[in-house]
Amino acid sequence: MTLRRDRLWRNRLTNALQTLLIMGGLALSLSVPGYLLAGPGGVLISLTAVAFTSLLSSWMPVRVILTDAGAGMLRRHQAPELYEVLAHLYARADLPIAPQLFFVPSPDLNAFAVGTWRDGGIAVTEGLLHTLSMRELAGVLAHETSHLRHGDTRVMSMAAAMTRLTLWLTVVVQVALLASLPLVAAGELAFPWGPLLLVAVAPTLSTLLSLALSRNREYKADLEAVALTGDPEGLASALTELERYHSRWLSTIFGRQQQPTGLDWLRTHPPTAERIQRLFSIDGQRHGLDPHPGLQRHHGQRPRVHQRPGALGGHHWFLRRRR
Repeated sequence: MTLRRDRLWRNRLTNALQTLLIMGGLALSLSVPGYLLAGPGGVLISLTAVAFTSLLSSWMPVRVILTDAGAGMLRRHQAPELYEVLAHLYARADLPIAPQLFFVPSPDLNAFAVGTWRDGGIAVTEGLLHTLSMRELAGVLAHETSHLRHGDTRVMSMAAAMTRLTLWLTVVVQVALLASLPLVAAGELAFPWGPLLLVAVAPTLSTLLSLALSRNREYKADLEAVALTGDPEGLASALTELERYHSRWLSTIFGRQQQPTGLDWLRTHPPTAERIQRLFSIDGQRHGLDPHPGLQRHHGQRPRVHQRPGALGGHHWFLRRRR
């Protein structure tokens, strides 16, 4: 049984509206210092700068990070089972390109989308491949495929650009306010309490909105991953493994003391328990979905990399994929 289409589209519409509202809030937060500095022209210049920087950041920085991490491109003959699963997910997601996998030689448990669906791919760490089963890894790959399919990397890079520019502009406004203090002391100018309050709130509001947007895109990617695999339990099991790993990592910082709670609004990812609960409530029952046959036959396997790829030179990441 597949994910009910009406429930899927209802969730897509809800997430799209939430994304629009959050992006609108980010644009408004950016407009405040831009307007205080240069009026309507400042707002226009700020938004234009965001569009320009987001286009650049969605093209290069992730590739630079992968190069610094010593990542290499996995060829099909080096990981045929992984490519078979990923090719099936790409076909289910209607992505008209060949999949690309990148291998990061790190013990951390992580996977992330690189670039856009036109020229990007998915990076997985060595620790993730050694820890998850093929069924769990299929859920993670489906999650990252959804990020590529819906352009989440570009959306988040635009949100990050808005937040950074908001911070920079508010600093400029604060310097301008400090420069006006002699006039205020001389009684020639009233102290601008309103602008001061606005520039004090804008960076914090922009940061919180960016975090909320990230959580929103993660929820959506979970839903779309289940639509691709038909297997909420596979992804839920992977999330449980990742949470166990990160809990051990946090225990090395806080020891046996109570770890911080109640700060979910400061996280880039939603709480794991809530994500799992949403996965199992998609069709109102825990076992309401069956894994897609094209993926199910891989569930008994372990992820294997037959040959580790070498790290690629920095020049590779600045070249576009040949179609």
